Amino acid sequence: MNSDSITRRGPRVVLLTGHPGVGKTTAIRKIASDLGDLHVGGFYTEEIRDSGQRQGFSVVAFDGSRDVFAHVDFPKQYKVGRYGVDIEKLEAIAIPTLALELSRMIYLVDEIGKMECFSKQFITAMKRLLESDRIVIATIARRGGGFIAEVTQRDDAVLREVTRENRDELPRRIAQWLKR
Repeated sequence: MNSDSITRRGPRVVLLTGHPGVGKTTAIRKIASDLGDLHVGGFYTEEIRDSGQRQGFSVVAFDGSRDVFAHVDFPKQYKVGRYGVDIEKLEAIAIPTLALELSRMIYLVDEIGKMECFSKQFITAMKRLLESDRIVIATIARRGGGFIAEVTQRDDAVLREVTRENRDELPRRIAQWLKR
């Protein structure tokens, strides 16, 4: 995506990628905050830290519902790194936020990653959303096969790298574009 494409009419699917810790989740939260009263669908993930060490992740809907879905203490039936992933907890919060509703034209999703892709329901809900006429802004893993690769190769999607240099300006520009 060139620097002007977000300021014009723009794509329908914008995928934000970048190194871990660069600010992708913060960008999604900032976009949601900047949109204010617009009714958005979707969710974000939030790190759980104890004494400065990351212990897991919560899934948080924009309506405020939340639950821990990945943690170092969870069973390792589904595992990413040192985290066990509880698919049922992810689905209970995330799937309802991805439902197509007439009042929602914009969906913010953090993230399309390995943990989320363990869920067949998540993949199905995302496919339905991506095939709809809704605008989707999502963070996505830098690398990955399967559904992650499928999403990054969509004709109607643009991939935008979040960097330390653009992480403050990029969310503002995306929110301005969405408001138009």
